[in-house]
Amino acid sequence: MTTIDVTPDLSTVPRHVSLADTVQQTMTMAWRATLKMRRNLEQSFDVVIQPLLFTAMFAGIFGGAVAGSVSDYLPLLIPGLVAQSVLTACIATGTQLREDMDKGVFDRFKVLPISRVAPLAGPMVADMLRYLIAGTLTFATGVAIGYRPGGRVLGVTMAIVLGVLAGWSLAWIFTWFGTIGSSAQAVQGYSIMVMFPLTFLSNAFVPADTMPGWLEAFTKVNPVSHVVTALRDLANTGSVTAEVGWALAGCLAVIAIFAPLAVRAFNRKM
Repeated sequence: MTTIDVTPDLSTVPRHVSLADTVQQTMTMAWRATLKMRRNLEQSFDVVIQPLLFTAMFAGIFGGAVAGSVSDYLPLLIPGLVAQSVLTACIATGTQLREDMDKGVFDRFKVLPISRVAPLAGPMVADMLRYLIAGTLTFATGVAIGYRPGGRVLGVTMAIVLGVLAGWSLAWIFTWFGTIGSSAQAVQGYSIMVMFPLTFLSNAFVPADTMPGWLEAFTKVNPVSHVVTALRDLANTGSVTAEVGWALAGCLAVIAIFAPLAVRAFNRKM
């Protein structure tokens, strides 16, 4: 019987992927992720329903207690809810990554001569569309119930863009969880334990100076607080303040720390 050698010839496989190829492959993976979104519209319920529900609920519950009235509370609340909505949407990034890895989807990618970061960054690029929807709907709901941003269209647009960038950077944390978690349920649990302190122990819903001293100190160093303050400056006054710079610096720091961790853990899994 003749033995057939089925070992693949790897001599023609490129060992180095250029930056241009990495970008192209990342966008291909992003397109794949958007196709999944369109075929499973329930995956977008969190970024469509949550902004509407949370905006109306938080404004009605906390408006009078925190600021004396709903209208006076909205300039404080809406930018904070944008950050909270985007962060909540980030949780799905790591969970869906873990689900794909458990299903063996990435086993197909590991035999391809593609960038190792593309399968991670591609879905994250696609998720920026979800962050855009969440931020836009939050501002739209706020305007519908009486919010009048002083930054007008330009300020609100810059705030939404900053929110999307912040969401993309923070999603690297949850992506790392997706590569090290044992299951999708475990990844979701890790993500919730990180998301709740980052959002609720920030200045997103109440001023930091109303908190106990130890909590106020944590709130001031919480990166989400810098993002929220930057969003308020942009949306409420249209001002590009130092807080915008601090927020962008914090986003870059998160990417610098967690993107290599995620890629390294992903390569070990591959």
